[in-house]
Amino acid sequence: MGAHGHGAEEDKAVVSIFVVSSTRTLADDTSGSMIALMLQGAGHQVVDRRVISDDVTAIRAAVSACGSDVVILTGGTGLTATDVTPEALATLYTRPMDGFGEIFRMLSFHDIGPAAMLSRASAGLVGGTMVFSLPGSRSACQLAMERLVVPEIGHLLHLISRDADLPAEAPTTYDDDQQTVDTGSDGSE
Repeated sequence: MGAHGHGAEEDKAVVSIFVVSSTRTLADDTSGSMIALMLQGAGHQVVDRRVISDDVTAIRAAVSACGSDVVILTGGTGLTATDVTPEALATLYTRPMDGFGEIFRMLSFHDIGPAAMLSRASAGLVGGTMVFSLPGSRSACQLAMERLVVPEIGHLLHLISRDADLPAEAPTTYDDDQQTVDTGSDGSE
């Protein structure tokens, strides 16, 4: 259960797990299988687990076409030329969750020292889907899942579903010169 006491039965997630790699297969992937087991152990439903190549277009296509509540990607977050997961997700995030990467690197620092700064783990919303991008190492995935993802996933789903139930409103813009507010409405009703 998350720190805010959210974790009700209705906040169980439907999850897809994407292993980003040009060398791994489902048979030899230990990080994705561990993530699946941890999620299932917490009562969440894993509906898709597959390997996606280290390719920006392939990653974007898989995440964009996914109909799950949550997508967890593992791999491709480092600094080598083939680590392109952050670049693939950057333009997809409609609401980046910067705190996830910051806290993950802080926790990693306690385990592995300054090498933690090499991780480009991230999270954010892609439309109504929560997306987590984790490193490929099993120990990094375990840390993220145990300390961040599993404890808060119910709370995140609660927040996302609450926003989905709200009616769409016109954006509010402020005109500094006029000191007026434009709500996008023409005033006629």
